[in-house]
Amino acid sequence: MRLHAVFSLVATLLSSVASASQPEEIQPTTTTLAKRAVPSGFVTTNGTHFQLDGEPFYFVGTNSFWLPLLITESDVDTTFQTMAGMGVKVLRTWGFNAINASEIPYALESGLTYYQVWNNSEWTLNEGPQGLQRLDYVIETAAKYDIRIILTFTNNWYGYGGMELYIYHLLGNENVTHDDFYTNPTVIASYQSYVETIVNRYKNSSAIFAWELMNEARCAGDSLPAGPTCVPGSETLTKWYRAQSDYVRSLDPYHMITTGGEGQFYWADPPEYWYNGTLVSDFNFNGEAGEDFEASLALPNIDFGTYHLYPQTWYPELDYPGSNFSVELWGLGWIGAHANTAAYVGKPLLIEEFGVLGLENKTEIYPAWNASSIRSGIQPWQFGELNLTEDGGNRVIQYTDQIYMGASPNDGFTFYINQTAVWDVFTSAAVVQDYLSG
Repeated sequence: MRLHAVFSLVATLLSSVASASQPEEIQPTTTTLAKRAVPSGFVTTNGTHFQLDGEPFYFVGTNSFWLPLLITESDVDTTFQTMAGMGVKVLRTWGFNAINASEIPYALESGLTYYQVWNNSEWTLNEGPQGLQRLDYVIETAAKYDIRIILTFTNNWYGYGGMELYIYHLLGNENVTHDDFYTNPTVIASYQSYVETIVNRYKNSSAIFAWELMNEARCAGDSLPAGPTCVPGSETLTKWYRAQSDYVRSLDPYHMITTGGEGQFYWADPPEYWYNGTLVSDFNFNGEAGEDFEASLALPNIDFGTYHLYPQTWYPELDYPGSNFSVELWGLGWIGAHANTAAYVGKPLLIEEFGVLGLENKTEIYPAWNASSIRSGIQPWQFGELNLTEDGGNRVIQYTDQIYMGASPNDGFTFYINQTAVWDVFTSAAVVQDYLSG
């Protein structure tokens, strides 16, 4: 990347930080928790900011669910080296990879990483070289490159062994709902058993940025519907977040804990929009998904807020050629709403997943979203690596995710180093974040 281009992009971002209309500063109505004393090298919070060894810690991070799935350690090293070159300080990845016992032959043949094996009503742990030893290597290599890890305990969705595996194996297939995961004592005990295994394995490592309770918790999932007790106002997810964050804190007094939620609100007067001649209540604001961002952020052992941002996939009925729906402006409003809430509660904020489809869209939209998220954490979905060597660079990992011609899985949101304009957006933001961190 040419130096004058770098300086130009950095200057533009710094100008945006100085001149952009920022969300109105709102004083917290809750008492901001005192900064928790943590060992050297552990990231913590100080009011509405992250802090590392007494200094502000603003960062550009990224997501890579596929990194612990790599079968070649040299590819893991190469990926972290590329991330460090981009300026990445925090990586979010899965701390779960679960399969059914019937899938073991495929896993052994393909080299698939798996940590849990479900067989009827029990799961067993795989601590071997195709199991948690791979996650060990990811954590160790992250430390080598001074990159910290957000580790997620399970998934709302079926990918790589999500929460519905617990339901099917422990409760069966009949008369169950997705939200049984949040309320059934047997399921909760099994989840906590796995959480305890992961937390105890890595709780002494400064490479852990935070523990994450679940990726994108909702009342409903891929195959199971929500039950009648998981509806707007029921607080099912909020109560689960509280109980599980309290449990994790009992295991680890130092590392931060967060929800991993998409950041949906439960507003008394949610926005509406017209679709097919009908006025539709917006699911991101009416509590339908089950989350209440403000309530969950205010919980005593939730250290910072997370939210995700995917207007194109959330509103396909509005985003079409010729429509007056603006992906960029909707995203800026979503960012501002979360910034206001975080200031109100008095805790830090992380936009931990965001994405748009199309290179031109990425290049045009991401700079504005980044500028509005400066002085917090910026974490796009998702990081891509080229020139991977495993299996000649070609392997189906699972669920059609594939390393193809040496490139990590591409879901349309993935960005790679050879996509220079998009890559420069994040390298420039990383320079700004480092500058602001002092």
